[in-house]
Amino acid sequence: MEPKIKRLEETKLVGKSVKMSFATNRTFELWQNFIPEKNTIKNRISDDLYSVEIFENSHFFKKFNPEKKFQKWAAVKVSDFETIPANMEKLIIPEGTYAVFFYKGKASKATDKYQYILKIWFPNSEYELDDRPHFALMGEKYKNEDPDSEEELWFPVRKK
Repeated sequence: MEPKIKRLEETKLVGKSVKMSFATNRTFELWQNFIPEKNTIKNRISDDLYSVEIFENSHFFKKFNPEKKFQKWAAVKVSDFETIPANMEKLIIPEGTYAVFFYKGKASKATDKYQYILKIWFPNSEYELDDRPHFALMGEKYKNEDPDSEEELWFPVRKK
């Protein structure tokens, strides 16, 4: 369950976002609105999907409140921002270091993995959360609720 520590270059994304909390999870609604329109993004670099969370700061999880709001994105990576569909937005993930965890299984069962990462791995590692976007990278092996689905969970980190 050890992550790979990777350096991410600045990443340009185009997609849709919503404000939500863990108690009022709007993820399904977000993706349902994004997927039918993702092919209107002409400057996509790949078909990989990015599920991005932007939390107020790195202390979001220290005093966890399921009602606390954050911004969630459904997006794809683009080469530039020259052509953005009218009903979409741009997002830049700044360069930085990430702990990248592999996850295999149903998307709805990933909670245990997140609990392990936040409650066990981080406190016992040489890293702490950094104030940059978190994201799941869903490539060609991502199959949502299929037990063989695969994705990468990217957590922004800095040395303690």
